[in-house]
Amino acid sequence: MTTNKAVVLLSGGLDSTTALAMAKASGADCYAISFNYGQRCNAELAAAERIVKSMGVIEHQVINIDMGKIGGSALTDDSIDVPEDEPEGIPVTYVPARNTVFLSFALGWAEVIGAQEIYIGVSAVDYSGYPDCRPEFIEAFEAMANLATKAGVEGESIKIQTPLMHLSKAETVQAGIQLGVDYSLTVSCYQADDDGKACGKCDSCRLRIKGFEDAGLEDPTLYI
Repeated sequence: MTTNKAVVLLSGGLDSTTALAMAKASGADCYAISFNYGQRCNAELAAAERIVKSMGVIEHQVINIDMGKIGGSALTDDSIDVPEDEPEGIPVTYVPARNTVFLSFALGWAEVIGAQEIYIGVSAVDYSGYPDCRPEFIEAFEAMANLATKAGVEGESIKIQTPLMHLSKAETVQAGIQLGVDYSLTVSCYQADDDGKACGKCDSCRLRIKGFEDAGLEDPTLYI
């Protein structure tokens, strides 16, 4: 019997952890990939390490990419403040081409280990307006992936799985709870301190807080 393999993008946050739980629930052997990309918050990588240990991941890769060298985002450029009010349009926390870069690394690793699925926890419902979280982007990337890889050319097509795409944050939380996700291990805040304590004010914190409230559940995150 052949076991399916899946590469899961894991930031250490709520959404990616739920996507990992869903990948495991599908029966796949999971390989997690995280990125040290020059982000403002290092606590999320520590969270990712905790999560992979608790969820039985086969292997965890942490890729170093300094996207701070190009800047352009409040998450990678200390001269740009993380906004603490409701954003209009695409917010300054958008990191240029981040999901394109991350998925490209995940695609390369998927080819190497023979995985035919890549999971990413993007949502078109409760999200911050990022253009690389939309279904159109995922569809385009998947088409490119199967044109640009040896696996795709040889008929071993790779599927980009987005199980959260049409879920609200509350629905995501509820799904994760049903799968036994321990959300106390996760860090969602854009500017959490070194201990993982969240600001409670940034857009990511606001979406998380509302998600738990709408789900009728207590958020186990520690807030400053």
